[in-house]
Parts: sequence; structure tokens; C-alpha cells
Amino acid sequence: MPVTKPRLFTAEADRPATPPAAVALPEVEAAMARVAGRVERTPLVTSPSLSRLCDQPVHLKLETRQPIGAFKLRGAMNAVLALTEDQRRRGLVTASTGNHGRAVAYTARELGLAATICMSALVPANKIEAIRSLGAEVRIVGRSQDDAQAEVERLVAEHGLTQIPPFDHPDVVAGQGTIGLELIEDLPELACVLIPLSGGGLAAGIAVAVKALQPSVRIVGISMVRGAAMAAAIAAGRPVEVVEEATLADSLGGGIGLSNRITFALCRDLIDEIVLLSEAEIAAGIRHAALVEGEIVEGAGAVGIAALLAGKVKPQGPTALIASGRNIDEAVHRRIVSGAAA
Repeated sequence: MPVTKPRLFTAEADRPATPPAAVALPEVEAAMARVAGRVERTPLVTSPSLSRLCDQPVHLKLETRQPIGAFKLRGAMNAVLALTEDQRRRGLVTASTGNHGRAVAYTARELGLAATICMSALVPANKIEAIRSLGAEVRIVGRSQDDAQAEVERLVAEHGLTQIPPFDHPDVVAGQGTIGLELIEDLPELACVLIPLSGGGLAAGIAVAVKALQPSVRIVGISMVRGAAMAAAIAAGRPVEVVEEATLADSLGGGIGLSNRITFALCRDLIDEIVLLSEAEIAAGIRHAALVEGEIVEGAGAVGIAALLAGKVKPQGPTALIASGRNIDEAVHRRIVSGAAA
């Protein structure tokens, strides 16, 4: 189905005073304590070039520095550590577009657990091999996240494996929310956060933490034109099916689940604006990250940079953008940085 323009929030009356109870600040603070020493407290660095462009201080939150090269380790680690011993012993299983699977595989290896990662044929080969190298079993099923999720549900039903969902789970959302706590600690004057938006675990978690501590902070979710599931769901007022398409922001692919329990409501209520980007705009973000910022950033992680370069977000005050991951295929990265068309 086509992606329609999402609703923008323009008044405080559009948003409840507090986030839904599924995940709130205490859960995020508990996650911070739980994952301490097991995930990196990533740096927040100033971007002189983007600050000049926007005439406002702009900072990069480098989740690229996590051991797996992506923020997903926070949510996966928190969710697995919150399990009972029996749940862990059964073995872990998840569906992933790449980085969450890598996070679950890494967590399983660190804790001595078995893990099975189900992915579609759209997941780039470099992400698949990275997961295999961590010792997890990999299953390639179909051509969508929904196909991979169906295999997860079969394995849970038939073999009793313990599922670690990629985003729609309170412990996963709370784990991602630890980024928000770090942002407020490092930049108390924060006015705006630009967050890659897919299934909503990252955006929801950060928004819960940031809005609880600084309600005036503007939350901007950024996705791609090709198959932006959360944007389409918010525009429709309910979770909807969206055709998954190939995109440079492959980590943002996949649906949010028609039975979504947590992230849809949080994103609907706490995100102030959603911006959609073309493939050429995403490529420009990747190129800028490499040539100007000196950072290797995958398409999903470059969308904040891309939105500023395209003039689709105009910050008013100190701004942070989440460079969510670095796990881009080397050949694709070389092609984009060299200036080849997206």
C-alpha cells in the first residue's frame, strides 16, 4: 500500500500528559542499571558542519560504537537479562532485519546461551554473516520481516524457544530508552532529537525517557519513503500492512505487526513529527557521515544527517541525532561515498 503523509502533532492537546504505562521512566532507569557494564555508554559529539548548516548546535549520538556496531544491543541485552533462568535455557529466537539479530546473537554468546535468528532474503549478506560469526543459527525465510516472524512463532510453538522481539516488547523498549537518559545527562539543554524510525522500539524508548525528564523536547522520527511502516500506521490511526521494499535504510524495513501492543501507541503519542526520505537523500547522509564527519554509518543510521542536509528538519535549539548503526556492506558504502547514484 502507498505510504501516506503522517499526522503531525501541533499542540500539547494532541498528546497525553504521560506515556502509556507499558514502559515509563522507572523501567528505563531499571534497564540502565541492568545493562551497566555490558553495553557501551556511547559518546555524544558535536558536528561543526551540521551546526553551521542549521545555525544551531547539532550533536551525533554514536551508537555505532557499540560492540555490535548498533544500538540494538541495549534492548536485546536488557530483555535477555530480565528473563528467568528457565526461559534462557530454552534458547533464544528472534526475527530481524540484521542488527537486532546480531544483538541477540552477541548477548547469547556473552551469556552462554543458544540463539536462532530468522531473517528474510532482503537482509544484506554482510549482516547475515556477522550473525553467523557470533555462533547463532541463521534461518532465511521468505522476503519480508513478516515471513521471518512466522518462522519464529513456529519455533516457539514447536520447540519452546524464548522469543526476544525486535521492538514490540517492554524490556526491549526500555533498553533502547537508556539512550535518552544518556542524552539528557550529556546535553541538559537538549531541544530536539532526530531518531531513525522503524518498528518504533528506539523512538519509543528514547521518547519515554526524554519526555519524562524534559517534556518540551521535540521528538522527530525519520524513515524512508520505501515502506515506512510506522509512518503509515500513524497516518492510518492503527497498525497496517506495508509492502517491504529494498532500501539503503534496510534496518528500517519490515512491518510493526498488526497486533502491535506497545510501540505503536508510544510513537503515536510521543513523536512530534515524522519525516520521510528518498533513497538519494539517504545516500547523501551516508556520504556526509563518511567524508565530513569521519564516521561509517549505515543508511538507517544516517537518516538524521540526511534530514538536516535535505532541509526537512529545521532545529530550533540544541539538537541530537542518533547515528544508530555502522553495519553497511563495504562495497555499497564505497559506491555511495564515491558519488554513485543511490
